[in-house]
Amino acid sequence: MAGPGYHQFRLTLEPGERTEAFGPFFYSEEREAFRQWAIPPLFSSTKDEQTESAEVDFLYPILTYDRFGAESRFQILQWLSFSSGHNQSATNAHRFTLFPLYFQQRSEDPDKNYTALLPFYGHLQNRFLRDDIRFFMLPLYIQTRKKDVVTDNYLLPIFHLRHGENLKGWQAWPLVGHEHKDVTTKTNNWAETEIIGGHDKVFWLWPLFLNNKTGIGTDNPQRQQAVLPFYSVQRSPLRDSTTAPWPLGFTYINDREKKYKEWSAPWPFIVFARGEGKTANRVWPFFSQAHNATLESDFYLWPLYRYNRVHSDPLDRERTRILFFLYSDVTEKNTQSGEARKRKDFWPLFTYRHDFNGNERWQFLAPLEPLLPVSKSVERNYSPLWSLWRSEKNPASQTSSQSLLWNLYRYDRTPTIKKCSLLFGLFQYQSTPETKSWRMFYLPLSKRKISSESPPK
Repeated sequence: MAGPGYHQFRLTLEPGERTEAFGPFFYSEEREAFRQWAIPPLFSSTKDEQTESAEVDFLYPILTYDRFGAESRFQILQWLSFSSGHNQSATNAHRFTLFPLYFQQRSEDPDKNYTALLPFYGHLQNRFLRDDIRFFMLPLYIQTRKKDVVTDNYLLPIFHLRHGENLKGWQAWPLVGHEHKDVTTKTNNWAETEIIGGHDKVFWLWPLFLNNKTGIGTDNPQRQQAVLPFYSVQRSPLRDSTTAPWPLGFTYINDREKKYKEWSAPWPFIVFARGEGKTANRVWPFFSQAHNATLESDFYLWPLYRYNRVHSDPLDRERTRILFFLYSDVTEKNTQSGEARKRKDFWPLFTYRHDFNGNERWQFLAPLEPLLPVSKSVERNYSPLWSLWRSEKNPASQTSSQSLLWNLYRYDRTPTIKKCSLLFGLFQYQSTPETKSWRMFYLPLSKRKISSESPPK
């Protein structure tokens, strides 16, 4: 400590050192191969040499830069972005986007180059969940490809022609459409021949009439027919489902594969299910109890109270919520090792974390952390501003620390040293097994040696 508002101390939860100054408006942190510094909420910079990564935020989320190995991305409001790295063909590529108007990629492989200027003309690769996109005077014409299936759209979404491996289809939406695919085969990684089911799909006055056959040629061919709003049925060797009238009428499901039967009227408000694969009782919004061998989901006076559990060794995860994010309690347990990770949030008052190593951290005032629990950017750019009280504990090293009002009061404890400071260090106390000392206004007041016969309490 060199003056009010400046404090340097060792980290509690892991080896390293941290410096804080000017209250919550500056900090730096150094660990092995890791450095982070920030001027919340304006700017933060993080560099991790072990993972070859770096992150820079400016008025997050307005401007961000992220790098991981050879991959990097810079963006401003998700509107303007630059990115570079290896594409799917392992060649280096650079992307520039002015969303949603201009898209560009330049690669070492000329075949991977593309340029698109909406709505006039363009070509895109591996964007918007498609392998290839070409368009002209959108929506006049656009062609998309996903794997071997190519769709030519005219006056999107009214008319399209589709073709692929043993597949043909067309539509004049919403009037009529038809698509057919023959049964095909492929060789898997074990050199075994697999059957890829065919299908035959028809609609009239979408979505009023649908007649679909899928899984043709497989052990589980399915047929779905709907004349809305009168009824919707699905039939297959493994599962039958009937709804009449659709969607708020009576629904009956007989799932022979998962071994349960379900009745609802109307789904999803009133549901009852019985069987090995699912047991459920739901009368929304009053209560619901549903479970199977690995999943459990309950609520009472939705959304007042909700409980979810996933149990699939070695994972056992439980979450309890009250009014969505008002209160959340999550526990993830490794059933083999017995170690557990916990998190509790009470918006906007506090957040608490307990990791698999037993480390604990408690923070008073947390207006964003319960809403964005996995956001490291919120933690480094905004958490310091409203962390009026922080408490950390490391049981492995037997160290702990507490901080009130950005180190106006701070207490650190190790197996051999206790440190306490008040008013940003104007008053300080430190004790070791051998000595006790006091400072006021950074000047030593006294230092007392403790005799071996009278160890400190």
